[in-house]
Amino acid sequence: MPRLSIWLVRTSLVHLTVGIALGALLLAGRELADGAWVARLRPVHAELLLFGWTVQLIMGVAYWILPRYRAGRERGSAVLPWAAYWLLNAGVPLVAAGQWLSGAPSLALAGRLLEALAAGAFVAHALPRIRRFGSGT
Repeated sequence: MPRLSIWLVRTSLVHLTVGIALGALLLAGRELADGAWVARLRPVHAELLLFGWTVQLIMGVAYWILPRYRAGRERGSAVLPWAAYWLLNAGVPLVAAGQWLSGAPSLALAGRLLEALAAGAFVAHALPRIRRFGSGT
């Protein structure tokens, strides 16, 4: 497994762990004396699990499993996928902070922009590696 895939999968598991912990806190929030602040964790919980865990896990497996090139570097240049890794992992906390601090929509917007750039960078790298089954190129 390539180093980038290892980083993507491990980081996704960190997001999963934090997301599960927040989910447990959300479930226990009904019993807490001051549970109003806990309700604001729901969008943060969703962000960590949808983008931090799921999207990152998909990117890690896709980078590893997509067909390799026959000549040169087997997966091409790793600049775009590494950029996608860093952009995604900068975007997820920004969106989470923007959602937690309900008066800071600019943080969430900046985070979404970084996530979109991460998706674009990863797709730009992956598209040339996608080909029809049985094609020998």
